[in-house]
Amino acid sequence: MKQPGFDFEIEKEHGAARIARYITPHGVMETPAFVAVGTQATVKSVTPEEVRDSGTQVLFANTYHLYLRPGADIVAKMGGLHKFMNWNGPIMTDSGGFQVFSLGASLEHGVGKIANIFPGEEGGVLTSARRVGEGKSLVKVSEHEVHFKSHIDGSAHIFTPEKSIAIQRALGADIILAFDECTSPLHDGDYTCQSAERTHRWAERSLDYFQKRGPQHGYAQALYGIVQGGAFEDIRKESARVIAGMDFDGIAIGGNLGKTKTDMHRVIEWTVAELPRDKPRHLLGIGDVPDIFEAVERGVDTFDCVSPTRNARNGGLLKRLDDDGTPLAKFRINMRNARFADDPRPLDEDCDCYTCKNYSRAYLRHLFKAEEHLARQLATIHNLRFIARLGEDIRQSLRDGSFKELKRDWLKPVGLYKDA
Repeated sequence: MKQPGFDFEIEKEHGAARIARYITPHGVMETPAFVAVGTQATVKSVTPEEVRDSGTQVLFANTYHLYLRPGADIVAKMGGLHKFMNWNGPIMTDSGGFQVFSLGASLEHGVGKIANIFPGEEGGVLTSARRVGEGKSLVKVSEHEVHFKSHIDGSAHIFTPEKSIAIQRALGADIILAFDECTSPLHDGDYTCQSAERTHRWAERSLDYFQKRGPQHGYAQALYGIVQGGAFEDIRKESARVIAGMDFDGIAIGGNLGKTKTDMHRVIEWTVAELPRDKPRHLLGIGDVPDIFEAVERGVDTFDCVSPTRNARNGGLLKRLDDDGTPLAKFRINMRNARFADDPRPLDEDCDCYTCKNYSRAYLRHLFKAEEHLARQLATIHNLRFIARLGEDIRQSLRDGSFKELKRDWLKPVGLYKDA
């Protein structure tokens, strides 16, 4: 059932890719859109006003972290996340389900969320089974609930589907997620199947509780179900069918997406093929430049990832071409590099962000070498704007039918484009 204040209007389709207007109680977002991660009700190093000025349309906050600190009751008392953090645009919150993975199987298997979510890829953190069992899980999963220990002080806590929804009702995000269990790329088919089935039962409980308990802050919220199933085609497709058959307002594609990027592409295709056309689709935890193109091409509407802002704080500034016109394989440069020490030019002469309009490469390098906080702020502003501009270009290409050409122009020079 469509929630009041929400509407998802597909404007145009280009193969599986589509451009849409997504109306929410806190404004309209144009999709495809990158969702900036503000884990603890803040995008690290920058103000909400700077995030807004970058062209970012929507933020993603973390239920688990906000539950632990400052507490959902405090956020609710302050009027919900929008008022608490002074962000008047749409907000999404996760369910806390990813922490079931990150505090559990992630520690045991040595597999994390960003680059090393694909352990079979070159440079991935996991290249053999030697890492399995290296960490100790802080999570115990049962049919009814999840027991976990706080990463802050080691205190014991319990999450259930009902509790997750109650917390997210208190936080007041526009879009909230059903409670789920994310599996590891190293879990076998039997465990992945059991976990997906448990996620389906938790989805029913999340939906039931959501429908029985109204919103707390005077506006409706939308609830997304989450598709699991790892990189097992039969499990993933069945999970997509089950979740799509429930009365959710949108669908999130979650879990591990396999051991390689090729696995990820297949998982998205399997999943989207089973989903309804008229509901928004969100891909959890993916947001590098090549991944954005691949996800959009396969019908994903929104996607979140910490990598653009995390890379910024570590000196990785997003850029398409090096100074000699050479395509940058990872679409970024290291601002700590000595070649920028006396370079008076802006980071990217084609960029219209505040950082590029006002500061030189020499100054940015100095700030990073001196470990000044301003370095992270200015870098984050640039990376957010870079991703927002990419989104603007992708949406325009979908309007005028040139998406394939745009993808080819970006990815073929770095060897990441395959002709159909």
